[in-house]
Amino acid sequence: MIKRTIGILGGMGPEATILLQQRVMSALPAAKDDGDHIPLLIDMNPQVPSRIDYLINGHGANPAPVLAQMAKRLEKAGASALAMPCNTAHHFSDAIHNAVDIPFIDMVSLSAKTASQHSKPGDKIGILASPAVRMTGIFERALGALDRITIWPEPDDHMLRAISLIKKDGAKQETANIVKKASEDLAAQGSKVQLLACSEFSLLSATLQRANCHIIDTLDVLTQAVIETSMVV
Repeated sequence: MIKRTIGILGGMGPEATILLQQRVMSALPAAKDDGDHIPLLIDMNPQVPSRIDYLINGHGANPAPVLAQMAKRLEKAGASALAMPCNTAHHFSDAIHNAVDIPFIDMVSLSAKTASQHSKPGDKIGILASPAVRMTGIFERALGALDRITIWPEPDDHMLRAISLIKKDGAKQETANIVKKASEDLAAQGSKVQLLACSEFSLLSATLQRANCHIIDTLDVLTQAVIETSMVV
């Protein structure tokens, strides 16, 4: 079986990019030797302009040109397809598409499709993510096309605090408590299916699952897509 090389636009943030690599390795363990793993080209670029500064604070550089440059580098280096473990940065996916001739694995649309498989038309899908993701409307469009309703924690400013804490100190209990409370708020609004749509929050995913709510980690969705895209029979 041929395994195509997947290029990863990473560094947003670095720990989440490493987590994607770990999950790909864990999901497809080596049966015999190293050659059983998926070949990845990772552009770990923490210098991508802040999505939060650009989208929420209204200042700072546009991340799109940098993401386009990264995509070109990965294509030139031999990637057959691209993936990006940052939900917010998917707002700039058109810049990536337009920069290269290889496919881009869209984590947002695939996660919306996965959520639809665990729900029915008209259901509320809760989103645990940065307020920047909410501002872009990317999940409203993806889920709306599948006749699902997108809902958010109210207010959602504490989600930004949780992301900042993870970037600064890692996945600690304080941050887990913030995200758990947000998930409970979404459940109270009627959401039985929720998308963990921040790759920093993926570091907490094992502690968030509970019986009365199905939480789908978008990083898990991307992991499976990376494997399926790489494998060529």
